[in-house]
Amino acid sequence: MFKIVICVKAIPDPKQAAKIQINPVTKNLMRSDIPLVINPLDRHAIEAALQLKQEKGAHITVISMAPPPAANIVKECIALGADRGILLSDQAFGGADAFATARTLARGIEKTDGFDVIFCGMSSSDGATEWVGPEIATFLNAPVVTMVSKIVEIQTSIWRVKADVENGYRIVQVKLPVVLTLARDINTPRALSFSGIINARKKKVTQWTASDLGITKNSCGLKGSPTIVKTMESIQNRKKTTFINGTREEKAQELLKKLVEAGFVP
Repeated sequence: MFKIVICVKAIPDPKQAAKIQINPVTKNLMRSDIPLVINPLDRHAIEAALQLKQEKGAHITVISMAPPPAANIVKECIALGADRGILLSDQAFGGADAFATARTLARGIEKTDGFDVIFCGMSSSDGATEWVGPEIATFLNAPVVTMVSKIVEIQTSIWRVKADVENGYRIVQVKLPVVLTLARDINTPRALSFSGIINARKKKVTQWTASDLGITKNSCGLKGSPTIVKTMESIQNRKKTTFINGTREEKAQELLKKLVEAGFVP
């Protein structure tokens, strides 16, 4: 039976993106008033783990670093079919960049019962750095394959996967334990079932703080982040719209003239 760990991020609901504000001092997102949802790309990581559990047998642990309300997100993962849920939650974790996030998640994973495979979404919808998965692999001294779009072959200790690259793909053979970041087209995530929701009520989400992980407050969160946002500017949309009047033929001629003047048509 494979031991699978899924790293899941709780993000502000994209449907309420207009309400998200930026802290003028820390330059971090102010998320407290926005409902949290599972990062969409992480749903593909969950689905990949659930399919593997059905086909080969696996124990699935979901781990997330987020404020206490994200316990509901971890609970949702359990309702989908995960066996265990862990929430890393501490005020000291706030403001973490990708590096500090990966280090904290890696410490949390080390505190579990070990792993054969770590699944991560390719990126998060709010940060979109694509760094966390590879950095977790670095902290755990494990190989990593990014942008995996298909698991080609599964053996006991060696997997073959299809990984997307620019203008093509590569087939990679990798030895376990491994970290895989999954692309969107690897699968179609399933919806919650009523039975899953009922079963999840019986399970508790384990919560660990910085003290539980043996992390000092200077090595996590904003204080442990080597990258910071120094300045932010709002972008002004200065494009102008020009309406062309006249008959259809006159409009076409005027449009062609403007395209030639702008250099779009030779």
